[in-house]
Amino acid sequence: MEEKIVKILSGLRPEFDFTENVDFIEEGMLDSFDIVSLINELDKEFNIVVPGEEVVPENFSSLEAICQLIGKLK
Repeated sequence: MEEKIVKILSGLRPEFDFTENVDFIEEGMLDSFDIVSLINELDKEFNIVVPGEEVVPENFSSLEAICQLIGKLK
C-alpha cells in the first residue's frame, strides 16, 4: 500500500521525497489543492470514499497517517 501512495504523491508533487519521515503539510510538501487531488486518486486506487469529516491535516501529514486513514476506510 505504501508504494502505491508514494507513487500517487510523487505524481502530484515530483519535486519532493515522500518517503522522508516529515510532516508533509508543515514542510509545505502538500497544500489544500494537493490534498483534494490526493483524495481523488486514493478513492480511485483503493476503492474508498473519504468522508468530509476525515479531510483534516492530521490524516494527510505523513505516509503513516495516510495508510492509517485508508485502513480505517476499507
